[in-house]
Amino acid sequence: MPLRLLLILLLTTTANAAQSIWHFNNLHTIANFKVEVEGHPRQVTSPVGSALQFDGKGDSVLIDGRPLVGAATFTAEVVFKPEGGQLEQRFMHIAETDPATGLDAPPPPTPDHNSRIMFEVRVVGDNWYLDTHLRSKTGVQTLASSDKLHPLDQWYVVAQTYDGKTYRSYVNGVLEEQADVAFTPHGPGRVRLGARMNHLTYFHGAVAEARFTDRALPPEQLLQIAGSRLGADPKK
Repeated sequence: MPLRLLLILLLTTTANAAQSIWHFNNLHTIANFKVEVEGHPRQVTSPVGSALQFDGKGDSVLIDGRPLVGAATFTAEVVFKPEGGQLEQRFMHIAETDPATGLDAPPPPTPDHNSRIMFEVRVVGDNWYLDTHLRSKTGVQTLASSDKLHPLDQWYVVAQTYDGKTYRSYVNGVLEEQADVAFTPHGPGRVRLGARMNHLTYFHGAVAEARFTDRALPPEQLLQIAGSRLGADPKK
């Protein structure tokens, strides 16, 4: 087999094995993981496909598994629509389960030191700004910019990447913040949509899709709302 063809096949196989798309289009099974429902989140239709709607008061779903286990580099992307409400809202919490306690996060008011990847918004009037957080056994970093405001009630793709040295956050493919941080790959755990693992800072809005890759994608390869790179929803 010619070397050029072999290289293309190897890259294609690696990319397929290293990337997964999660469609949030039901309240039973997501990415082949069982779902536990809190409150009354709803499945809704939207311009980007089926989505889960959260009321910001007590709605969340717990997914019994997580992506990016063992990944030393990564990209995490979420297609979502924030709709206002309280200042601090967590819409995705990817936790590593503490092997010593068996908990994804300790109950409040105990501080949460579990390794995790998380997405939050900060609501300011009719706008919001992105807050991402990365924590592992060797480093902790938050990225947030209160001066980079975006209008509420629109669909966005938010992303965070780690390339082995630098942690970056993006809104619609535009770099928001970056910082260098040490990182140890996470072990198994679970994902909560719509709130913190410990049932705080509920999210008001909708979440349609996420994509996880075990390498840091450049901005031009991130998901887009308009265009062919947004994953097809099988239940749209």
